[in-house]
Amino acid sequence: MVATIKEVGPNRYRETFGRYYEDFNIGDIYEHRPGRTLTETDNTWFTLLTMNTHPMHFDAEYAKHSEFGRCIICSPLTVAVMVGMSVTDISQKAIANLGWTDIRMTHPLFAGDTLTAESEVLGKRESASRPNAGIVTVKTTGFNQDGKVVCDFQRTMLIAKQGFDVEVKAKY
Repeated sequence: MVATIKEVGPNRYRETFGRYYEDFNIGDIYEHRPGRTLTETDNTWFTLLTMNTHPMHFDAEYAKHSEFGRCIICSPLTVAVMVGMSVTDISQKAIANLGWTDIRMTHPLFAGDTLTAESEVLGKRESASRPNAGIVTVKTTGFNQDGKVVCDFQRTMLIAKQGFDVEVKAKY
C-alpha cells in the first residue's frame, strides 16, 4: 500500500493512497494485507444479494452430501474480496476497470478460511486515447490460510498518471 501525506491547507494534511501509472514496474509483486476471514454470514448475505440460488452456498444439509461435505464460499465473493483487498495497492488511482480475464477457482474456500492475496504486474503501456493515463495489467492470486491457491485472475485497468488523478477538495 502506498500512502503519502498531502498538505491540503494551513496546518491540515490528508493521507492519500495508491499508485500512479509511473509507479508500476513489470514483475513487481504487491502483497495485499490485511487478510479477510470469510464467515458463513458473509457467504449467505452475498448469495442473497446476488440472487445466487445454488444450495452449495447456503444449504448445509445439501452440501453435506457433496464431495466437499460442507458449504463452500460463493466464487464471485472470493473474487470480489480479492479485488477489494487489492484496491489500495493496485487501483486506488484507477480511472476505470477495463476487464477481468482468466478467472480460475483452483481450490474451494470454506467459511472460517482466511483469504490473502497478491498481485504481480504483467504489463503496462501508455494509453493511445488518453495522454493522462496508462493501461496496467496484473495477475492477482488468492491464498487460504494454509498457503493453498484458491483463485487467480488477470485484471486490466486504466490508471492515472501523476498529476491527473481526481482530487477531492471537500472537507469531511
